[in-house]
Amino acid sequence: MDARLDLTASPTVARSVKYFAAASRVIIEDPALPTATRNLVMLRASQINGCGFCTDVHSKDAVVAGESPVRLALVAAGRETTVFTDAGRAALELTEQGTRIADSADGVSDEAWEKAAVHYDEHRLAALVTLISLINAATRMGRIARRAVYDGRRPGRARRTGQGGTPRHPGRSTSDQARCRRHPRASRTSAGRATPNAPRRSRPAAAAR
Repeated sequence: MDARLDLTASPTVARSVKYFAAASRVIIEDPALPTATRNLVMLRASQINGCGFCTDVHSKDAVVAGESPVRLALVAAGRETTVFTDAGRAALELTEQGTRIADSADGVSDEAWEKAAVHYDEHRLAALVTLISLINAATRMGRIARRAVYDGRRPGRARRTGQGGTPRHPGRSTSDQARCRRHPRASRTSAGRATPNAPRRSRPAAAAR
């Protein structure tokens, strides 16, 4: 399947996408929601919207963060399984109703909201609602422009490799990898996110050039 459009070819849209990505990172990096919850929410919305690119990225992000194959396989049937906590099932139900918002006259039911409110305080609920909204916007851009999925690589393989063929930042999107190349001093955590190394010591004035 060929991409219909490179959205970033337009300077104006490229700037807009940059700000959109920055807003997304604020929520994604906020510790208000557990990493597993964030990854599964983004994966479930991507599945419902049928965005292959986003489903590919977020399933790999979940694997890198330590998500189990069983939970990944059952995320679409989360309410019918016991592999998720009550809080996880509530987040997935809110995601499903928030993504299929046109399927119900009420949009998101009071029941789904109340289930989520049992497990998440107002700050976490706000983060969850914003995350659901942002991933839906991202998947719609992907579907409409028909963004390519694998770019010739096999599913489950990192796009780039380091020395000796070891994967470099597996599961991360192209923009994330590019950001890592622009900031080589960033290290990776077990969840695949960048954290700054210790600050460099200032060099003696005679050595500075």
